[in-house]
Formats: sequence, structure tokens, C-alpha cells
Amino acid sequence: MPIDPYNPSDPYLEARVRMVATQLRGRGIRDERVLEAMAVVPRHEFVPHELWSQAYGDHPLPVGGGQTISQPYIVALMIEALAAGSGDTVLEIGTGTGYEAAVLSRIAARVLTVERIESLASSARENFTRFGYDNIEVSVGDGSEGLPGSAPHKRIIVAAAAVADRRRAR
Repeated sequence: MPIDPYNPSDPYLEARVRMVATQLRGRGIRDERVLEAMAVVPRHEFVPHELWSQAYGDHPLPVGGGQTISQPYIVALMIEALAAGSGDTVLEIGTGTGYEAAVLSRIAARVLTVERIESLASSARENFTRFGYDNIEVSVGDGSEGLPGSAPHKRIIVAAAAVADRRRAR
């Protein structure tokens, strides 16, 4: 059974609501769909348990594999700029543990997300199943060339850098 993000016994509900009011709305995020999605998706569930108390802070957090979950304001700003509609399919590069894709899934019809680290992709899949997000598909790959076979995409969001030719990156 999916977790209820508005469960009154959730000790982080107040922190999530405060995050939306101060960090997002207070800093100029105006898209109500983004604000509502960020209020509903429990960010703490996408970070290691020992970091739950920091989950709604105004900063990124480590999620394993040398990767981080982006600062809430940056997630909101990027999604607002994406301007996805309810009928759109969004390609996300850099799934991590799935937080941004979960937020996007509340706004877009479908989210295709690519993660290069198998353990993070697996964690994201588990999170999506726990929360009942059935409009997200996770692929494992480097994402530097998008998601071959599913293009073209009208809406693409890049949450992680991808380098196609590592020799040029040096």
C-alpha cells in the first residue's frame, strides 16, 4: 500500500510545509503545481535514514555512490522552468534515489528517467513502488545521449552531468 504523504502522524509533514512556504514560495517559485507536488512528496524518504532530520534543509544531501539529492529550491526552480504539462512525457537524466522524478510524476503524464549507478536506480524503483508512482520508468545508463529508442522528447531535465566522451572531459 502506498505511503500517505499527508499522514498527520508524519513527523516531517510540518517541515515539508514550511520548506514549501519559505524556501520555495518565499524565493519566487509561483507554479502551484510545483508547490503542491513538493508539499506532497516526502523528501526524507529519498535520503538515508540518518539524514532524515536534515531532509527539508536548504541544501543538497548525499545519497550514496558519490551522488547527492539536489537542494529543494533547485529542484523546484528546474521543474518550474521545464514548464511540463499534464499530458507531457519528461526525460530526466540523473535519477539518484528518485526525488525529482517523484515530484515530476505529480505534474507530467509520464517520466522516463536514466541513472548510471545501478544501486541508485534500484533504490529509486523501490521508492516509486512504495509510493505508488506508476508513471515513472527507470533505465540504467550514462544518459549522455538521452534515452535511445524513446526520442524525441519535448521536455528534458538534467539533474546530473553526463559526459559522452570522457577523453574530452579531462
